[in-house]
Amino acid sequence: MVLALPDKWVWDSWYVRDGDLWHAYFLQASKSLPDPEDRHWHVTQGHATSTDLVNWTQLGTCFAPADVPAWDDLTTWTGSVVKGEDGSWHLFYTGASCADQGLIQRIGHATSDDLHNWARVGDGLCLDLTGDVGAQYEADHLPGHWHDRAMRDPWVMRDPDGDGWLMYFTARTAGPADPLDAGAIGFATSKDLDHWTLEEPVFAGAAGQLEVPQVFEHAGRWFCLFCTDARFWAEDGRAVIGEALTGTHYLIADNPRGPWTLAPGPMLDGAEPVQRYAARILEDGGKMRLMGFRWFDPAGGPFIGEIADPAPVITTKDGLLRLSDAA
Repeated sequence: MVLALPDKWVWDSWYVRDGDLWHAYFLQASKSLPDPEDRHWHVTQGHATSTDLVNWTQLGTCFAPADVPAWDDLTTWTGSVVKGEDGSWHLFYTGASCADQGLIQRIGHATSDDLHNWARVGDGLCLDLTGDVGAQYEADHLPGHWHDRAMRDPWVMRDPDGDGWLMYFTARTAGPADPLDAGAIGFATSKDLDHWTLEEPVFAGAAGQLEVPQVFEHAGRWFCLFCTDARFWAEDGRAVIGEALTGTHYLIADNPRGPWTLAPGPMLDGAEPVQRYAARILEDGGKMRLMGFRWFDPAGGPFIGEIADPAPVITTKDGLLRLSDAA
């Protein structure tokens, strides 16, 4: 059974486990919209739970844009959820405003005691591309270069080498003449989840967009999952992966702070036309599972907008990730 709603499109998702229960959070928008692409500007966050990543109990909308005027009064896009030292839950999310026509993305913070009802911390804003370090990023919107100023899809995790926290996010670097060379994985650190320090990007290049990063360790190696469109692969990225498709691939490193390198191809999960996007890898019972949303039917047809059942992932003898036919 896929994670789907009869009256809403579902796309980017993120997950957290509390005991035996998986909590899925996802972007959703009404199917009454005339164009599925309009979903990005009429978005809320949905919530569902499961014990097996296959059968889901829908719990409804759990988070939405703020009232106008606010820095996140237009969109509350993709994020991640972690449990703090005090036992409370923390949601980090992407926000954009009506005042900026949705072109400037920033990162917000909300908390919850029950994993469903979220309250912004202050006005919600916790990180922006400012200061001296911000100058290493594409901190201003550059019309004609890209359609937006990217700072989205925050992935937050405990620092395995300290007492604090690490954040990774989709960004672009300042300076490249070719927009396809500008994609970056942004980085920030925190001691308490409330106060964040922007750091220089941990990776740049390979593609113009490195969306929905997820950083995790498996079998002694660190992986950074990301997704991108076939059109956005740069020449150096194509040289490493081989066939440039739309979908999910990853970086590899020996440490979560890097240095990160693009994993050699083929892509972990790519296709033309795209079939699955914005995927996450979840470890369940010692096994890895890939979960992403279904975009188009390979046989053709309109946007699907539902999250596919988990697909098994294995590591090869050389430590790379591959989809597996095994259940």
